[in-house]
Amino acid sequence: MIKINSFLVVGGDLRNVELVKLLKEDGKEVFSYGMNEKESFEKIPRNIDIVVGPIPFSRDGKTINSTFSENKILIEDFLEKIKEKILIAGNISSDVIKKVEKYNIKVIDIMKSEKLAVLNTIATAEGTIELMIANTDEIIFDSNILILGFGRVAKTLAQRLKGMSKYITCASIKSEELAWIDALGYEKIDLDDLSKSQDLLKSLANYNVIINTIPFMILDAEKLQYIRKDTLLIDLASNPGGIDKSFAKNHNLKLIHALGLPGKVAPNSSAKFIKEVIYETIKKQ
Repeated sequence: MIKINSFLVVGGDLRNVELVKLLKEDGKEVFSYGMNEKESFEKIPRNIDIVVGPIPFSRDGKTINSTFSENKILIEDFLEKIKEKILIAGNISSDVIKKVEKYNIKVIDIMKSEKLAVLNTIATAEGTIELMIANTDEIIFDSNILILGFGRVAKTLAQRLKGMSKYITCASIKSEELAWIDALGYEKIDLDDLSKSQDLLKSLANYNVIINTIPFMILDAEKLQYIRKDTLLIDLASNPGGIDKSFAKNHNLKLIHALGLPGKVAPNSSAKFIKEVIYETIKKQ
């Protein structure tokens, strides 16, 4: 196990703001960068042990994700400044990892931690339910809800909604996920059949809320033609999402692309989860 005395927390959203506080409460020496306009990287000591980046690390592959700083942090410039350190962040693209390797930086993607991925689904599910309540005129109990995909997020969301709604349907293209949908007692749609069956396409008009968790295009323009104007569409998938945003906007459909819900609805709890996983990860080094 490596000895850790100091952290540099870079960019991110409210999760990283809370993480700074939590690390300081643990008696760690903590510096931050990319959280306000007054910070100067030159004032940060060069002997930092661990650099903690945001989740996701970057949204465009060029700059570090930093919600609270108008100054863009270029990835290449930043890596030059932290070379030969350990960088812990989340959802780091393969292109960024290639850049990191040039600077002899050890990179750890904590979103590959099953523990953190599962814990994050709790905040995502609760945030999704909050969006449903705020953006529909019907109570959840009477709402007909369709969840696209049945991975970690969808499983947790369906479980939370099961006690709230009489009508929950889950859809997937994967045979193992379809088996889980059956085993857990939800109504089921095979997404392969959705593209082939006119009756299934027409049935999309029956849903009050449709939630997508699949990170590739599922509800394209052809399928969205069957959606009612008052149906609430929530896309939880990372960019570019799984619902055709352009068609939805041009046809006045109610679409919310809800990215980063853990950092918006439960930043303190999410930061605690991140801190736990960081400590566990460091112990293994």
